[in-house]
Amino acid sequence: MSDTYTPAMRMVVIASLLFAIATMTFVTVTVARAAGALAVGSCGAFGEAYDFDSVTAARETAMAKCQGEACRVVATTAKRSCAAFAVDYANPCGAFGWGQGARLGATQNAALQACYREGGKECVIRTFFCDAKG
Repeated sequence: MSDTYTPAMRMVVIASLLFAIATMTFVTVTVARAAGALAVGSCGAFGEAYDFDSVTAARETAMAKCQGEACRVVATTAKRSCAAFAVDYANPCGAFGWGQGARLGATQNAALQACYREGGKECVIRTFFCDAKG
């Protein structure tokens, strides 16, 4: 057996590598279309949707999941961003807040700070999510 590759064998290896790179690029571009939405309503009601193909589909799903009165979409996510919703544990029908950002910790802090700014005394995170596919 020879230790050298024939030109035909080299072409097969190069073609296989190019195919693998093209496949990885396609998968990355397809996955980057993921989106999410957070809807909030009265008395701690919320609906969330994440890893959807479009923001429109995520918004519709979040609104459908929100079972309270006066629900509205307050945040949308895409490309690996996060959203969080905080309520006052002592009075769920009182103060609340939400956050949106690139990092989960900062997003949760923003939601808690918004809840406290609205007069919350014991604000806690009610839900959070990050768009994992983005």
